[in-house]
Amino acid sequence: MTAGAPRPLNPVEHCTQMVRERDYASYIAGRAIASADTRNAFYVLRAFAVELASVPEMVSNATLGKMRYQFWRDALRPDARPPQHPLAQALHPLIGNPVPAYHLKRIVDARDADLGRTSYPDTGALTTHCESTTSTLLYAQVSLLPNLPPSALDTASHVASHVGVAAGLATLLRALPFHAAQRRLVLPVDLTAKHGVTHEDVFRHGGDAQGVSDAVFALATVANDHLLTARDMLTDGIPDQVAPIIAAPGVPAALYLERLEKENFNAFAPSLQARDWKLAWRMWRALRSLKI
Repeated sequence: MTAGAPRPLNPVEHCTQMVRERDYASYIAGRAIASADTRNAFYVLRAFAVELASVPEMVSNATLGKMRYQFWRDALRPDARPPQHPLAQALHPLIGNPVPAYHLKRIVDARDADLGRTSYPDTGALTTHCESTTSTLLYAQVSLLPNLPPSALDTASHVASHVGVAAGLATLLRALPFHAAQRRLVLPVDLTAKHGVTHEDVFRHGGDAQGVSDAVFALATVANDHLLTARDMLTDGIPDQVAPIIAAPGVPAALYLERLEKENFNAFAPSLQARDWKLAWRMWRALRSLKI
């Protein structure tokens, strides 16, 4: 190392930097976690989710993607020596205790099954995908919190389920222009059929395509319903330490759905791709009030 050169990041620092750059809402939420060990573990799990979600964009074909997901399945074996990969090395001490390995494997399997998918057959299939990815990540994060009373653990898990689905749907809606540019339409077939949406029309005309705003509205309504259910459950109260776990995906999902409504559910509106300046304030409010 030359004089004055920055020292290399250790595995946990690598994960924290990754989250700061690619999942800023979670980075903000994580700063509210009092325990340094829990905060570091939180960032490792969020980095793991970012890594898995990025695989389709990092590989040139589905075969390479499946190989990448198999790499992560192998890395999740608690009895295996972690590979020389900073994320894998940071993740390994968490596997099994405190984080159940089956949560992490479920996310890998869901991402793998989704590889190369160009659409979903119906809204139920799409919400199942969100449950298997975003909600399951939240279940893993809840496991980081020690000594939660059974009632609080039960509430946190149920809230995580609904927030995860809402956040997953909001993320897919926000990514609609990106996927359409790659000739993928993540809107489920039952909604596109109901509203007369054709893939080619969306690929050519984006938000001006016939019926696409109506289909977006229908899916946004499903996401909002899950958020409302989560909010109702939060009125029963949860321990303070659970708030960052829930707020990390819940706040940006709520903000996006509000902005989408202002754009008359045109998911292709350029303003929706910009970072929301309200994010930090809304995150602070959510963490303070225990409300999304």
